[in-house]
Amino acid sequence: MKALTLTDYKKFDYGDTADPQIAADEVLVRVRSCGICGSDVHGMDGSTGRRRPPIIMGHEAAGVIAEVGKQVEDWKIGDRVTFDSTVYCGACWYCKRGLINLCDHRRVLGVSCEDYRQHGAFAEYVALPQRILYALPDSVTFEQAAMVEPVSIAVHAVEITPVSLGDTAVVVGAGMIGLLAVQALRAAGCGKIIAVDLEPQKLSLALELGADVGLKADQCDVAQEVRGHTQGRGADIALEVVGMSPAFNTAVSSLRKGGALTLVGNLSPKVEMPLQAIVTRQLRLTGSCSSNGEYPACLEMLARKAIKTEALVSATPPLAEGAAWFNRLYAHESGLLKVILQC
Repeated sequence: MKALTLTDYKKFDYGDTADPQIAADEVLVRVRSCGICGSDVHGMDGSTGRRRPPIIMGHEAAGVIAEVGKQVEDWKIGDRVTFDSTVYCGACWYCKRGLINLCDHRRVLGVSCEDYRQHGAFAEYVALPQRILYALPDSVTFEQAAMVEPVSIAVHAVEITPVSLGDTAVVVGAGMIGLLAVQALRAAGCGKIIAVDLEPQKLSLALELGADVGLKADQCDVAQEVRGHTQGRGADIALEVVGMSPAFNTAVSSLRKGGALTLVGNLSPKVEMPLQAIVTRQLRLTGSCSSNGEYPACLEMLARKAIKTEALVSATPPLAEGAAWFNRLYAHESGLLKVILQC
């Protein structure tokens, strides 16, 4: 099969590689579309330690089942599917309690780290355990389905955030997940949504997709502006979707006393924490890891246009051109958001 392989840091090869072999409980999916995730772009230079060459990356994908293992009963050749980016074991303490995102033996498609190498979907075919598959609604295209994974990240973060009808929410970071979180918060019943970012184009898109206010973080006092929209209190909830100290502190300072902060971004392994402000204002902090069974709900939301992804997709080039598009994303080309490779 053809595949796009990271053969060395910042170096890709598009060419022939061995077809994956499936186990008895696995299926072989012919990949139709696969999105380039920000984590793939961050990982291609070795800085994250989770994309060690050689590795076929790619975990935001959809396709058609081409082969089924002997123990597969619920799926057949020709089924249109997407799949969880997390390969969970289904048998550990966490999996048995429905916490598949916290699986003790968790692997992520397209990730190569110290503990494992799990080839992903920037290829014609990918082998997958049947338990991580989800059927596509007829109205959802392969390109839309390739967005389900990032949608699920945003929806999971909102799902574990204590949202009440009419709440004011602040989203710090209007990148891909932040823009999806704006839509998920709107669907969850928030009354006012304030997006914060450094790029005017992203803020404009946030307003188009459901935010009520867009704040350019380097041109205003974000916390003061948020208080101005909340009768002086601050926001009820906040999502931090960057993962760096300035963004974290902006989110904390934007909250009212007793507010709740959900941490989604993790660009930095550590951030400076204003401990006294968190303690004396009784703020609640929750980390959000991946997704946890939200795929069916996300597919349904995509099918009825409750979450829209078309405006977030910048290009849909063929897999053979993947290396060039990785380089453009790595160079932070202006205006470039999601690129979905056609496999």
